[in-house]
Amino acid sequence: MNSQLRRVLSALTGTLLSVFGMAASAADMPAVGAMAPEFQLPDQHGKPRQLTEWRGKWVVLYFYPKDDTPGCTEEACTFRDDLEQLTALDAQVVGISVDTSESHKAFAEKYKLPFPLLADAKADVATRYGALSNWLVIKLAKRYTYLIDPQGKVAKTYLSVDTSRHSADIVRDLRKFKLTKL
Repeated sequence: MNSQLRRVLSALTGTLLSVFGMAASAADMPAVGAMAPEFQLPDQHGKPRQLTEWRGKWVVLYFYPKDDTPGCTEEACTFRDDLEQLTALDAQVVGISVDTSESHKAFAEKYKLPFPLLADAKADVATRYGALSNWLVIKLAKRYTYLIDPQGKVAKTYLSVDTSRHSADIVRDLRKFKLTKL
């Protein structure tokens, strides 16, 4: 799927969510400059992980709809492929969806994803971050990303993501943030 079609579909999905009252409002999301909401969720190995364990690093906290689907796979694999650059910028990538730890484990193994994928099976964290699409019988995380600074504050939000270049956009933004800190 080309990026123009992907953007059109993303805009259409956002419009439909708004029409049916399922889009998150700005009030539902942590604001830039606010402390990122804390959480504890199991990773793909069942190990409980907390946001505070990455304090002192930049955190790329990305929510995604579903393991092993085309857009989610592309996004995860670009993070994997850019991980050396992200690590050099002192960033930790963390993915979250409402899939199970078992699903995350299979997804991570299939695509050799070397970063934590957290299972938000009850959708509590996605809800607190304004990143939940709730169609009553189906709940999916929205494709939102929060760039969290080393002190635990939201530095930037990404609410419209092109999966093919999202990781590169974050690398660029991290470089800008690092330059402004000098």
